[in-house]
Amino acid sequence: MQAARKGEGFDTDTGLPESMVRAQLAVTWFDLACRYVDLKWPHAAAKFRTGIADALATVTPVLVTTKRGKPDDKVLRAALYGWAFHKVRRETTKLTGKEAAALKWLQANSLRVVTLNEKDQRSQLIRSALDTIALKMDGTPAAAKTVARKRAIFYGALNYAVELDILPANPIDRVAWKAPAIAEEVNRNVVARPRQVRALLAAIEDKRPELTAFYGCLYYAYMRPGEAKVLRKGDCIDLPDEGWGQLLLSGNSPRVGSEWTDTGTSHEERQLKHRAKKIARPVPIPPELVRLLRRHLAEHGTAPDGRLFSGGRGGPLSESVYGRVWQLARDMALTPTQVASPLAGRPYDLRHSGVTLALNAGVPAPEVARHGVDVLLRVYAGCIDGHEHMWNGRIEEALKDGD
Repeated sequence: MQAARKGEGFDTDTGLPESMVRAQLAVTWFDLACRYVDLKWPHAAAKFRTGIADALATVTPVLVTTKRGKPDDKVLRAALYGWAFHKVRRETTKLTGKEAAALKWLQANSLRVVTLNEKDQRSQLIRSALDTIALKMDGTPAAAKTVARKRAIFYGALNYAVELDILPANPIDRVAWKAPAIAEEVNRNVVARPRQVRALLAAIEDKRPELTAFYGCLYYAYMRPGEAKVLRKGDCIDLPDEGWGQLLLSGNSPRVGSEWTDTGTSHEERQLKHRAKKIARPVPIPPELVRLLRRHLAEHGTAPDGRLFSGGRGGPLSESVYGRVWQLARDMALTPTQVASPLAGRPYDLRHSGVTLALNAGVPAPEVARHGVDVLLRVYAGCIDGHEHMWNGRIEEALKDGD
């Protein structure tokens, strides 16, 4: 209405006032990227915030009008990842030195967003950005999952431009660029056998007995390290003297870095992965883990907030601590050849080993770690073997029944 009162003309294609159209045409990719960060920041988990910053810091230096005078790649990335695409820092601190100069160059040379939809430039620009996503900073191919994650964020930012009427459609949809296939299957070489797991747990018991049950949770209850870190006494709803028990899991605590969380701590307590907030997952646990947890509670107790496992001074158990203890256990329990191999190379591989054991034991897929059946069988397909004779025997019996 104000534009009409002022006698301002309107664009015939969009119906918007000409001044608004001019403003939209002037929006640069850097401007859009910062606005996208601001849009997502309030409701994003800390880990997702880092992912957004990482993806945008990867593509933004490519979407420029010239490379003349371009700053050092590492300096420019530091300015983007650590400041421009960190909403709180951008609003509360001032960039200085080389990073400030690098960002000034970028702001002056960032492409206008509408350029990404121009027919004579769209393919080259979008492909250039996607090709950059597919590489690490050293020029070697990035992991397929990393490429998929960064592409999704780049796509989301361009969708936001569509929402703002800066672009008519997402230009990525017009470019036939193929991302590398994601290898989801677990490497069967990381899977430890039960006797190897028992040897590893015995080594931990010898050096750090207060952490034995932590690793036991990863193997026997198929828990992620972040889930085991926040396990509380109240989550152990049934630890009988004999037989199977039950846990009720409801939280996860991934490490993301204190600068990305709202609390300023390096860990962010979240809901379970792939679960809505306040949704708990009941987990039956075998007698071996019941005994480990009962003994842990009797001998080591809990942190003041009820957590079973804690780091120094009652704080969160850090990834560096349980990672070092695990490598020490591998050195003690495995042969030199096994230590040099991928076998149980990370604590997370205990989870893989436990899930593989359950599947090979014939536990129905929906019951194992409460995965979706399609995901479970896709990820662990390469680990379900060694039982061909059993399956062949069952087929033979079924064929006989048909005679």
